[in-house]
Amino acid sequence: MDLKTGSKTQAGEGATRPLWWVAVGVAFLCLMSLASLLVGPVPVDAGQVWAALFDFDSSDTGQVVVRQLRLPRTLLAIVSGCCLAVAGSMTQGVTRNPLGGPGILGINAGAAFAMVTAIHGLNIVTASGYVWFAFVGAVAAGLLVYVVAQVGPGGVTPVKLALAGAVVTALLSAWTSTLLLLDEETLDEARFWLAGSLTGRGTEEVRLLFPLIVVSLLGALMLGAPLNTLSLGEETAVSLGQRVGLVRFAAGVIGVVLAASAVAIAGPVAFVGLAVPHISRSLVGSDYRWVTVMCLIAGPGLLLAADVVGRMVVSPLEMQVGVVTALVGAPFLIFLVRSRKLAGL
Repeated sequence: MDLKTGSKTQAGEGATRPLWWVAVGVAFLCLMSLASLLVGPVPVDAGQVWAALFDFDSSDTGQVVVRQLRLPRTLLAIVSGCCLAVAGSMTQGVTRNPLGGPGILGINAGAAFAMVTAIHGLNIVTASGYVWFAFVGAVAAGLLVYVVAQVGPGGVTPVKLALAGAVVTALLSAWTSTLLLLDEETLDEARFWLAGSLTGRGTEEVRLLFPLIVVSLLGALMLGAPLNTLSLGEETAVSLGQRVGLVRFAAGVIGVVLAASAVAIAGPVAFVGLAVPHISRSLVGSDYRWVTVMCLIAGPGLLLAADVVGRMVVSPLEMQVGVVTALVGAPFLIFLVRSRKLAGL
């Protein structure tokens, strides 16, 4: 009787643990959203934030700052964080590579090359103007990596995907650097975007890509159970009746679309897509259904926290959010590489 009671207690704790962490994640996200609206070179109090959201007065400078600058920036961070984190989770699930992220499929490099080409060749200098170029470039790079990885015996494998991604990334990065060196005006226009930035943007970019983002996030939530089966190994998944190729293709497309959307909106923000899935798994376990939900919460929370830190450390100036995530992410990557649990996806 005691053994049965103990087993039931452990099962109950295992079922409620993800819920607790999701609740903590939601609280953290709300706190960071409020901090994003409050923190900056222009002092604003909570009353002005409330009024800016629900009783806007255009004669109040603080309310104008919140409504026109900080609120769009907060929304961009939330959407980009969701996309990057879930894209990283999908990529790691498809490739079964614990170091997988949007960068491993050449997505960041493809978006950067297309955006720089649009500025250099077509003189497009607004974020809403080159958002589709960045998106298409990211998707094209992801597809190119997939095609290259198919070459040779055995078709697409996690190792071949990683190698193909490294090759495509190196090639596109070299071309991008060449264009930037040849044209100083292009460098001036692109440098903030290339660093990963949420400043100087409106919500037009999100509006343009929002339908694709919503459909992709819903698809990611639906793929939780198939990815759980795939994580058991390809042979086991096939023996359980799963269409491995279809699941891998669907998850790959969703990961590419989400990562491309995030990069088109905010630039190539580093380490969010790599770190958040690992953090989520450590909190809620390896069930991809919970991991995806946690990524939807932890991704924007982490990106907002990095943005707030970037505003504070060099105030009244600002450090780009991509720089902050890179500085924080580098030690995390070193820890990840040295971890004995690295392969435990």
